[in-house]
Amino acid sequence: MTIILNLLLTILMTWFTQAIYPGFPSTGFWILLVFIAWNIVFWLFSFFYNKKAFYRSPKITLLIFFYLKELLLASVKVAYDVLTPKDHMHPAVIAVPLEAKTDLEITLLANFITLTPGTLSIDVSEDRKTLYIHEVYVKNGDTEKIVKEIKEGFERRILNITRIKEEQKA
Repeated sequence: MTIILNLLLTILMTWFTQAIYPGFPSTGFWILLVFIAWNIVFWLFSFFYNKKAFYRSPKITLLIFFYLKELLLASVKVAYDVLTPKDHMHPAVIAVPLEAKTDLEITLLANFITLTPGTLSIDVSEDRKTLYIHEVYVKNGDTEKIVKEIKEGFERRILNITRIKEEQKA
């Protein structure tokens, strides 16, 4: 049902776009319309049928935009290092203490870190309280800064999505 509504809403938005801007929209614009339609349908269904998902959907969207920002910044940093003659890399393995407890939370965090250029998730400790990552750009004493960026960036946003507060569940 949601797929049909999503498709109908996308077709409707494409039709309105063609009425305003003659000519078929580009592929990238059409993908954006599909994303917008998915969000509208998801929000409507989750509002009426699943309040928990309703509160998660804007946070998921913010996490996606945060990741895209981090991806862009890290890609520029790596590209700059590749294109300049001087090597700016100072690789190190960093232990990040985890607040994430469940398999989903740890997996999401590790994957977002790995998908960002210049970082790689290596392993999780046996007690699941530490994530070991390989960071390409670590200057002397910057490990605390990198740990803080990961904890306040990806981990905080992931935990906000996976741990909905009790007052929002009603």
